Amino acid sequence: MMALGLATREHYPIGESISTDKEKGKSITLSELLSFTMVSQTVVSSLLVVLGAAGVRAQQRQSLWGQCGGSGWSGPTLCVDGAWCNPQNQWYHQCIPGSGPTTAQPQVPTTTARPTTTLITSVVSTTSPSGPVVTNPPVNPGTCPNTPSGLGTPVANQLNDPFTFHNGNKVTSKADWACRQREISELLQRYELGTLPPKPSSVTASFSGSTLSISVSEGGKSISFTVSINNRPSGAGPHPAIINFGTFGASLPVPAGVATINFNNDDIAQQQGGSSRGRGKFYDLYGSSHSAGALTAWAWGVSRIVDALELTQAQTGIDPTRLGVTGCSRNGKGAIVAGALEPRIALTLPQESGAGGSGCWRIATWQKNNGQNVQDSTQIVQENVWFSPNFNSYVNNVNQLPFDHHLLAGLIAPRALYVMENVDMEWLGKISTYGCMGIARKQWEALGVLDNFGYSQVGGNSHCSFPSSQQGSELNAFIDKFLLKRSGGNTNIFRSTQTHSSFNLNNWSPWAVPSLH
Repeated sequence: MMALGLATREHYPIGESISTDKEKGKSITLSELLSFTMVSQTVVSSLLVVLGAAGVRAQQRQSLWGQCGGSGWSGPTLCVDGAWCNPQNQWYHQCIPGSGPTTAQPQVPTTTARPTTTLITSVVSTTSPSGPVVTNPPVNPGTCPNTPSGLGTPVANQLNDPFTFHNGNKVTSKADWACRQREISELLQRYELGTLPPKPSSVTASFSGSTLSISVSEGGKSISFTVSINNRPSGAGPHPAIINFGTFGASLPVPAGVATINFNNDDIAQQQGGSSRGRGKFYDLYGSSHSAGALTAWAWGVSRIVDALELTQAQTGIDPTRLGVTGCSRNGKGAIVAGALEPRIALTLPQESGAGGSGCWRIATWQKNNGQNVQDSTQIVQENVWFSPNFNSYVNNVNQLPFDHHLLAGLIAPRALYVMENVDMEWLGKISTYGCMGIARKQWEALGVLDNFGYSQVGGNSHCSFPSSQQGSELNAFIDKFLLKRSGGNTNIFRSTQTHSSFNLNNWSPWAVPSLH
């Protein structure tokens, strides 16, 4: 009897008649019905209020592509018909089309299978002495000013000026810009990413079937890892290739004429949460207490792949001067950092990298302060070990940092960068990536190469599912121009399918853009 009364509270105020026996035409009031339950009116009234509110919430349905859960989420947890709530991570769940998985998903293997028979076709060693922190682009340190110690003057509600050195001097030429990039790389490694070691003293490589085997030695220690080269074009080549981080990003369509290199970045540095710190083959070589976060360790791994391709070009048929790098989500962060720290990458293709990738820390903080559910610096260091432990000291006040991720992207300039983002993923920071990359673009403008920069933010697709109908022609244009070396479509792209009227690019970049020669 009480269950009936509670269930009907939402539709019938106390005192209104409720039929309980339609055939006999009998009816009683809700007050009379509740008296039968031997429960006090006070307790029942409280339960009615609570359950009534719960009933209202239960009826709310999140729209397609909207957020439907995650740590701290208080909104709808059910999706509209035809969609299901997909947990992207602990903090963000999203309504995507379909009815959800019906069977357990297979685990992705963490190692690449080796062929049962191996024929070594090339084993080549290269040596180099230990050196300073690797920077992009490589320049003569004697021609650049020393980077001052300390953080410098805090920058709030705007992004750091790419064209002013840490000591206050202005960038007025391309030679100055090369020095400024070296300085930015050093600052990023010092305060956020951790130190990128120089090229190891020995790198050897062999190729058989589709497997490229790489062995590295340094300081009396050695490691080995493999990557697979797939879809190699016919003919002697050499052919371009795209290095793909992990399994995310597999939906990125690669046109004919371009090989793919599958890189198990987790083998180099693990990313299964805080307990992964210092685990992986990078740390086997350099020690578990090395300052590099996983993103830097992965960039080091990409550099070793490029070394190996240079050594085995005759066997692989891959042109090491025409390489791209891509990944999605966490692996998209890895892709943009690899492009920033490895100057031999011709085309960088991060997909939905969000915070820690194409998003800026300051803008994400501004979004969060305005009530938006976006990943920021304080949360991301709790999620995983992508950054150096040094970064933890600055996440609560990112305004003190002498950089942001528009400068990380600027380390790629004038090389090609095409950033793909998802306007439906608030957690990724749709305004943060839009603003950050819109301001990063000014560095390509200063160098007179806007055709080498693209940012495209669209929606209507689930996380890491490439929307070919909206971005396919753009991606092909970049691959055509920078990997296949043929003329194609437009590569001067900066667009979003959503208007971000609350954010003003110029207000966040009040500094002048020089014309560098």
